[in-house]
Amino acid sequence: MANLRDLRLRMRAIRQTLQVTRAMDLISTAKLRKGRKTLENIEPYFKRIQKSMGNILSGAGSVESEFFNRIPAAPRSAIIVVSSDRGLAGGFNANVFRQVNSLCETLANPILVLIGSVGYRYFLHSPYIILENFSFQSRLPELQDAQEIADFIIAQFLWGVFDEVYIIYTHMHSAIKLVPALTQILPLSAERMSKAGGTEKADIIDFEYIPSKEAVFDTLAPLYIKGVIYGAMAESYVSEQSARMAAMNEASRNAEDMLASLQIQYNRVRQAGITSEVSEIISGSAALQK
Repeated sequence: MANLRDLRLRMRAIRQTLQVTRAMDLISTAKLRKGRKTLENIEPYFKRIQKSMGNILSGAGSVESEFFNRIPAAPRSAIIVVSSDRGLAGGFNANVFRQVNSLCETLANPILVLIGSVGYRYFLHSPYIILENFSFQSRLPELQDAQEIADFIIAQFLWGVFDEVYIIYTHMHSAIKLVPALTQILPLSAERMSKAGGTEKADIIDFEYIPSKEAVFDTLAPLYIKGVIYGAMAESYVSEQSARMAAMNEASRNAEDMLASLQIQYNRVRQAGITSEVSEIISGSAALQK
């Protein structure tokens, strides 16, 4: 049976761990609220862009654009993987990596573009080619970050480095339901964009596009791609904080249970020691009397 000193040391270590998990829980809660507010603020802007592109495609007929390039027989596919820069978030990253591995098995020539340090450390030892890695030090993504990634992706796509682009991130359906999501970004699809923008026939407005509908579309397309990437990064950030909150809550409960169990064990050992000392005193007193 462990002695009192060992039990005290173990209890002190668990109390220190409990302080850390509770602090991380509070930090994640604050970040989650801030991330949700940011996501709600930028959502109407990018939905408006999607709807405008849907209006162009639905109301103006066919649009010729380099963003609609046809996929060859053996396409080279780029996968943008959005992970976290830190761990201690339960199965948040593992679920994304599982989705990426599943997608890579169905593609002929997958190339990875990684966002997050955890994803880079994981895929560094995989057989897949890593084209680029972006890291933003676990902070809330900004539009400039999405702009940097979007510019890189668009340039590589137009140069023919790859022929199609997917993005995999974590979508938060609710605080307890975090599901990896897969979205194809490039090449653009008229049907997919009209559906994303929620464009119905009754909503179509006949605009005059100056200098041309192609020029307007090519101006909006990079904004749309940036919006998709930023939305995925923001959604992943919010999901990460929710997953970390759940992980820290579970860790705190486990620490409290361990602390309670050790406290009971400590009390028993201490009581046994006191009982042994009292017995020795009584035995010694009886021996002296004899």
